[in-house]
Amino acid sequence: MHDLVNRRTFSSWLFGAREQLTPEQALRCYTVNSAFASFDEHRKGRISVGYLADLTVLSDDPVTVDPQVIKDIRVLRTVVNGETVHAV
Repeated sequence: MHDLVNRRTFSSWLFGAREQLTPEQALRCYTVNSAFASFDEHRKGRISVGYLADLTVLSDDPVTVDPQVIKDIRVLRTVVNGETVHAV
């Protein structure tokens, strides 16, 4: 997500500035759009009744933090099928 939003090389050169996404667009790519691409939009990609309970709990909100620190966000919990499979 960090790379989709910031579009910087290792040496900090802006790469493909016209292809930069907003944090909201990048999050949608990893959720709703990925579910659609795999023909699973009826059961994945959203937190909603009837959808699989697969999600992550993050240390910060990638949509509201400074885009430069998206890379520093930590995964605190991973839930698959409603069961915690990873927790810090």
